[in-house]
Amino acid sequence: MSEAIAAIKDWVIKGKKNEAVAATRAALAAGVDPGAIMKDGLIAAMSVVGQKYSSGEFFLPQMMIAARAMTEVVPVLKPHLVGKAAESKGKAVIGTVQGDFHDIGKNIVRMMMEGAGYEVIDLGVDVTADKFVEAVRKETPQFVLMSALITLTMESMRRTIAAIDAAGLRSSVRIGVGGAPLTHKYAEEIGADFYSEDAYECVQACNRLVH
Repeated sequence: MSEAIAAIKDWVIKGKKNEAVAATRAALAAGVDPGAIMKDGLIAAMSVVGQKYSSGEFFLPQMMIAARAMTEVVPVLKPHLVGKAAESKGKAVIGTVQGDFHDIGKNIVRMMMEGAGYEVIDLGVDVTADKFVEAVRKETPQFVLMSALITLTMESMRRTIAAIDAAGLRSSVRIGVGGAPLTHKYAEEIGADFYSEDAYECVQACNRLVH
């Protein structure tokens, strides 16, 4: 890995967005391959951040700051990416389910997914089952990712999965669920394909299913 890419990776891990953007601009000006910056700089940085979060070395604020730094760099890099480097690994539709207005967890998952090379369609919060169905029809994603932070709104996930099924779209998408009150058991019970405890685990699950 070049020194320039190593520096970008380091700035993102540290959550220094201005420095990460400046280092990326300098690397591009010096002719560093933008695909390598994306893969070995940004995606690799977010992988390290996810591991540090999972091991307890990083906490939520550090993870969010790093993810924000990464999202600042992506628009600088995007215009320089051509062909394969610009292609996403896949597409995901994400949203906090109906009745729930919490978005921090969802936003971190979105940023981590984008950092891992996915295109993400964010439906926001309080998303009805019909809106999820409409998005699956329109966007043809590989994944539908649903978040709930309140026990009372967990049933919205069940209703959404049933609606996607009733619309004849269930076989075309993998559905992932997450949020504090959820468990693997509940995810199985409502017919989800996987449950993730945190954003890093969600990305890992999507990576496994994409391959």
